[in-house]
Amino acid sequence: MFNILTLNKISSIGTSRLGENYTYGDDVQNPDAVLVRSASMHEMEFDSNLLAIARAGAGTNNIPKDKCSEQGIVVFNTPGANANAVKELVIAGMLLASRKITEGIDWAKTLKGNGDAVGKMVEKGKSQFVGPELKGKTLGVIGLGAIGILVANCAVALGMKVVGFDPFMSVPNALRLDPAVKLMKSNEEVMVNCDYLTIHVPLTPDTKDLVDADMIAKMRDGVRILNFSRDGLVNSTAVLEALKSGKVAKYVTDFGTDDILGEENVICMPHLGASTPESEENCAVMACDQVMEYLENGNIINSVNYPAISLARTSEGDTRFCVMHKNVPELLKKVLTEISGNVENMLSKSRGDYAYTIIDVAGADKADADKIAAVDGVIRVRVI
Repeated sequence: MFNILTLNKISSIGTSRLGENYTYGDDVQNPDAVLVRSASMHEMEFDSNLLAIARAGAGTNNIPKDKCSEQGIVVFNTPGANANAVKELVIAGMLLASRKITEGIDWAKTLKGNGDAVGKMVEKGKSQFVGPELKGKTLGVIGLGAIGILVANCAVALGMKVVGFDPFMSVPNALRLDPAVKLMKSNEEVMVNCDYLTIHVPLTPDTKDLVDADMIAKMRDGVRILNFSRDGLVNSTAVLEALKSGKVAKYVTDFGTDDILGEENVICMPHLGASTPESEENCAVMACDQVMEYLENGNIINSVNYPAISLARTSEGDTRFCVMHKNVPELLKKVLTEISGNVENMLSKSRGDYAYTIIDVAGADKADADKIAAVDGVIRVRVI
């Protein structure tokens, strides 16, 4: 029996996939895994039996990943589950940045009470809300992951020219990208060659203030910047100064901060990117499936702190040892010397300072787990 703690409301479409061997809810004690959306876990203390945390979403800034790695807790996310929802909002943001739609709507409300004169007033006043079409303009996409690819492909379909950059783009993602998208050699090369810029990268020390005053100065005059990824990627002080000078025509973001709220030519949304029932269901399903696969078989899919690793079971009679350990030389050799059965299958992968090894053993003594755990550098051992 596995206990799953839910820290936020998780779609029942996902939790319904948890079988009869699972107990879940917001009052579960001594959980084997945690399902979370936005709740902060940085101040939480984790019981020794906690094995996994699954974020029903892409970002994991609310989870202490380093602490989890040290304690042998796998942190999962659900990349791509909300990609379509975010893509649609980004396209909406591009249109809002161009056509002065929100300004026109607000102005139209002021005409209430003018009776039959409203029609003439509309025709007379609409010229103040003229804005450019997207077709023929150049969109720059920083980050060609699950969301960035969908945005780029959609922009091509709308008749835009698209340039993009992603130093970590995988082969599967490259194959999904429309061939009309021109790949650049750097973030800067994208940013200086576009009329619209959209950013789809995680917030890290390397990406903080990716768009700052120096970079904005190199961009085209009247550029329109969209940030639906993370607060901190765009330096708000720099973008506000650029809006005042006219260097930047519009800034659209899904992350409101006090300094940009209500400012002219800023459209700020209340983090609506994944706020669709379809997205919440997709994230919940993926999170639950990943947790079940790890708890039941030890396989890791979409972890942000341990390597992706999946090993098919060789025989029902085999004992599976799942070993989380430091990524250091000779350690795995020491682990294998502590196993008393015949190793039928094994897979080991590393990610940074940490590694994970699955070993299927015929005729194993489950007491071997204690001997493996005693090896210097081993963080955690599970027997399945």
